[in-house]
Amino acid sequence: MGRIHRRPSLVAVLGRRQGSGILLGEDTVLTCAHIVGGEPDAEARILRPGSAESLLFKVVWYDADIDAALLWRRPTSVAGLRERRLATTPSSTRLSVLDTSRSLPHCEVVGFPDISRYGNKLDTDHFVGTVLPSASLLHRDLVFEFDRPPAEDREDGSEPLAGLSGAPLFSGANLLGLVKSVPRGRGRLRALCVPLESVAGSAGFREACRLVTGRELPPLEHITGSHPEDPPYEREYALALRAAYRKTKIFGLDELGKQDAEWDLDTAYLTLEAHSGAESARTPQRIDTLLTSRPRVLLRGDAGAGKTTLVWWLAAHAAAGTLSPELADLNGLVPYVVPLRTLRAQGRTFPTPAGLPSASRLMVDEAPDGWAGRVLKAGRALILVDGLDEVSQDDREDAHTWLADLLARFPDNRCIVTSRPLAVAPDWLRSEGFEELRLLPMRNNDIQSFVAAWHKAAALSSTDPHEDLPVLEHDLSHQFRQNPALADLARTPLLCAVICAVHRVRQGFLPETRWALYQSALHMLLGNRDKRRRIGSPEGIDMTVEEHTQLLQRIAVWQVRGGQSEFTRLQAIRQIQPALAGMERIRQQADSDKILNHLVNRTGLLQERVDDFFQFTHRTFQDFLAAKEFVEGGHLPELLTHAEDSRWEDVILLSAGHCNRRDMTELLRGLLKVGSRPVLTALCAQHATWLDETLARDIRNLLRTVVPPAGLDHAAQLARLGPSVIPLLPAPGELSMTQADYTVRMLGRIGGPEAMTYAASLARVANEDTAQFLTDVWTMFPIDAYARTVLAELQSSPHELRISTAEQLTQLPLLERHHEAVVPGGTYRGRELSFLLALAQRSGTG
Repeated sequence: MGRIHRRPSLVAVLGRRQGSGILLGEDTVLTCAHIVGGEPDAEARILRPGSAESLLFKVVWYDADIDAALLWRRPTSVAGLRERRLATTPSSTRLSVLDTSRSLPHCEVVGFPDISRYGNKLDTDHFVGTVLPSASLLHRDLVFEFDRPPAEDREDGSEPLAGLSGAPLFSGANLLGLVKSVPRGRGRLRALCVPLESVAGSAGFREACRLVTGRELPPLEHITGSHPEDPPYEREYALALRAAYRKTKIFGLDELGKQDAEWDLDTAYLTLEAHSGAESARTPQRIDTLLTSRPRVLLRGDAGAGKTTLVWWLAAHAAAGTLSPELADLNGLVPYVVPLRTLRAQGRTFPTPAGLPSASRLMVDEAPDGWAGRVLKAGRALILVDGLDEVSQDDREDAHTWLADLLARFPDNRCIVTSRPLAVAPDWLRSEGFEELRLLPMRNNDIQSFVAAWHKAAALSSTDPHEDLPVLEHDLSHQFRQNPALADLARTPLLCAVICAVHRVRQGFLPETRWALYQSALHMLLGNRDKRRRIGSPEGIDMTVEEHTQLLQRIAVWQVRGGQSEFTRLQAIRQIQPALAGMERIRQQADSDKILNHLVNRTGLLQERVDDFFQFTHRTFQDFLAAKEFVEGGHLPELLTHAEDSRWEDVILLSAGHCNRRDMTELLRGLLKVGSRPVLTALCAQHATWLDETLARDIRNLLRTVVPPAGLDHAAQLARLGPSVIPLLPAPGELSMTQADYTVRMLGRIGGPEAMTYAASLARVANEDTAQFLTDVWTMFPIDAYARTVLAELQSSPHELRISTAEQLTQLPLLERHHEAVVPGGTYRGRELSFLLALAQRSGTG
């Protein structure tokens, strides 16, 4: 049972005698002490099954009384050293302690006994039996009783089971101990084992593990019973997660067909940057790194920032044990995805522990009785709660109570909750031990990486032999490098994907604003794509872009008003039928039910998530269409009543793009009357082709009340206004140190020449702290221009220059006044390193 999943962790140990052992990490082996001996610097050779080469390991911990030893091999490469620091126990092996006095059947021992030796070649053998917890209590051993005699005595008196010492004792995937001997009494039906509890209880063992693995030993899982059906079910559950979450839609590729538009996240996924609310924003890191040391995370991010994609990617890869070394602690955990919007749409309550596996409605059989509870008690769950912002305020409080109760009952499990930035207060989950992370906009290098991945994904299913995707990729990459305004539109994965799709369809021609980008995407998805593909009208329904839009916006506005993210077939039909009363041409072609099928099958904007439950492929398109209905239906007063609700922010902002001159004036005056959303008001005003001078002045005056930024989220909000906010800033010399810090963060997000000009002015009057702020955002601007324009102006010292790219190294001659250049591990050419060393010698800093 499950043997195939454990075989990579089994090894033969060739020390004073031949024995067995188990890998606890890529370069650490646990075995019995009597196999290797306890002399200083004792060594043993380790042989893995199927390998002809043995590797030399050193004994780093030894206890003859316990009869256990830990062996370690120093990695031979830099990459190996990094993986050693991050490695953990193999994902299929769990360190465990027996916590019952009842016998435990279905246990297994796998090792290299002499009976399985063929000449000089070792082979494994596999024994099944029962652990007897109440036996051998005097010696504090675990007793394993074989189900059948393991071997016959030999005439020459040699031991047929020699070599089985050190063999791991398993219950399922749980490591309970190591075989240390098979006494001759009782018909050789019993083996004495070292309990893993005794090994883990040794301070010397824990310290040795910490030194060689770079991390603390994980807590032991308590085993109270045998559940042989659990491992095979977990494998099926992992396959169901893979099928559900390894693929996602990349917008714009829908014109290739539904199947061609779904892409494996291994191809399309991009690891983004984030920062922690508990740390300085000067040190953004990749989300993989930040999640490593945080068992409970509230992840905030803007629309399309990649929150749900991250949840899906974690679920698929954690279950399969294929996450990167940075996230190795999550490998082998059991993900439970809880999509709050789906629960809300289906009227379902928050899941009980037993209901967690079915919350996401995977295509898998029901779990064995009590399985989810056993996973939670063992601390092996990865609870992924997605879309906190997509439920009502009352539901959020219910979600808080449910999550707090769940984690209080099962405190050792990992949990990630996603939300848009302003949906809940900053300390909303702090009392439950959550740390907050904020997904950051993609940097220019991220955009380039995404463009490459997007076109690689597109090439996998392109059916047009004349389509030159490498040329399109090169052209778009060049446009992003040459056009900062275009790059600013692509700071989220969603918008970057839309730009890639529109660029592909238009053969290189792109819109210039976010609103125009969505409009272009809709025209691309709702237009004549079937005709271009010579498909005709598969459902016998012929509709224009505007006819499609009219029907979809009725569904979208109903969802926004009700706080819905999903809808049933009946709910959709109830929105379509009133719209058809004014659409005679469409009404004559089909009834409401067939029209809904057409919208799902042909538009690429709706998808069936589960049986008869539908949703927009992304909430932003839902908001865009709802905004259009609010404006066209004359419902701006209704929209303004929600101005202070963060869930309505995108709808209000997108509505500005749909407004004519009269509607725009009504919208902006309504927002000014509310007065509490100056950034939203100014963003809406940017859509105006013409604006009354008095109205424009009132908006500027309102915006001045919140400039300069007073916090990280505030800086991020103001940065959305782009260069237009910079003239409203005070003179650089009038900023306090805190204001200067957040202003620099805002300038880094804005980018461009206006931001760099203000940063240069700030550099000329900067004190030591402000100088450090300015150097920390270097990579957020063009490297060479920022070095010449801003960093060269800094007069104060000392402060650190944190070098993270080879391009930064080439700018150091301009910056020799900086006393410290911090260069973390990276890949640099010999010429660059020679230059760096020469600079260090001249400055005497090393």
